[in-house]
Amino acid sequence: MVLTGQPAEADELVADVFGRCYERWDRISQLDQLNAYVRRMIVNEFISRRRRERKVVPFADLSSLAGATTDLAGDHAERDALLRLLADLPPKQRAAVVLRYYEGLSDDDIAEVMGCRAASVRSNISRAIAALRITIDDPASRRPASPRPLEDF
Repeated sequence: MVLTGQPAEADELVADVFGRCYERWDRISQLDQLNAYVRRMIVNEFISRRRRERKVVPFADLSSLAGATTDLAGDHAERDALLRLLADLPPKQRAAVVLRYYEGLSDDDIAEVMGCRAASVRSNISRAIAALRITIDDPASRRPASPRPLEDF
């Protein structure tokens, strides 16, 4: 602790040196002055760490490069709410909406993927959007979120 001035740093330093001693114990245990040798290893490691830290420290002022960070919590909450709303839609409506608005497919491409006619795709999307509007406009119509199973935590 006296060498480093920081208890945590001293613990880490000694642990690293003891680890290296353990790896070479068959050779180190043969020495006459074992304590002096390990003590010297600790001092050498301390000096080496200080040299490495000196080489890593940047000399430029980097504060001008750090811009203001944005809080993405609102975006995540909005995405989570949208995913919950989509989960409440019937499977065909959900598939049509996802293929249209997330994948960017046309009605004909969606019809091919879903195995139906383009008119059915348009109908499913129309009904899904209407259901989403009702749910968004009337919060009381929302189904309470079901608790996640313990396996998800």
